[in-house]
Amino acid sequence: MYTTTGRVGASQTGADGTMKLVSALDAVQDCSTLWMESEPGFVRFLTENHAGMFVLFRQADLLRLPAYGERFHVTTGIYRCAGYSGYRNTVLYGADGAPCVQSWSLGAFVSHESGRLLKLPPEESGRIVLDPKVDMQYLDRHITLPDIPCRALPEQPVRRGDIDFNGHMNNVRYVETALELLPEARAVARLRIEYKASARLGDVLCPTLGETEHHAWLTLSDRNGSPYAIMEFSK
Repeated sequence: MYTTTGRVGASQTGADGTMKLVSALDAVQDCSTLWMESEPGFVRFLTENHAGMFVLFRQADLLRLPAYGERFHVTTGIYRCAGYSGYRNTVLYGADGAPCVQSWSLGAFVSHESGRLLKLPPEESGRIVLDPKVDMQYLDRHITLPDIPCRALPEQPVRRGDIDFNGHMNNVRYVETALELLPEARAVARLRIEYKASARLGDVLCPTLGETEHHAWLTLSDRNGSPYAIMEFSK
């Protein structure tokens, strides 16, 4: 289990005095990425094979968001790793030690040169420390869009600040874009996001939104209708 610590600062706080959802997801993602420090053998394998680990899906359940000034810590660990993919839990805890955000994600090993999936040999996956699976509800990694009317929303350009060290749009920035487009009154208790393709600087995101009383589905696609990401927000 790998752990990072922090304290909710002004830049992470929303108008209600609690941590912004995107700030919580940034903390979750940062911990997941920094986890690589605890697995130097795995990092060496990726480096030697010119490969990276890319997120295909994430589910985040929001129990509460920490308040301004509150100390928090985030833990992450792999609970399954075999073949072309790995499964991890990442949990953000508040100052009281209770979970605030519980998540699980699926990542794939991808060659930077060919863009194809890379299979992790058994001798490599066997070296990775596995942690117990977190007790939470695990929904399907594939998001099925319902047959309901959807409306197109204004196009969103990929900004310079959206790009991370992998050269494409950071995973949390898709969620940040979506939250700006959702109705302000819509509460979010659970988020699922399925990543389909990597948006890059110069790309344009074309959003479509469908809503019911308890759910909203927002897809960010290119101008040809091919999705970059599909998101489901639940109350």
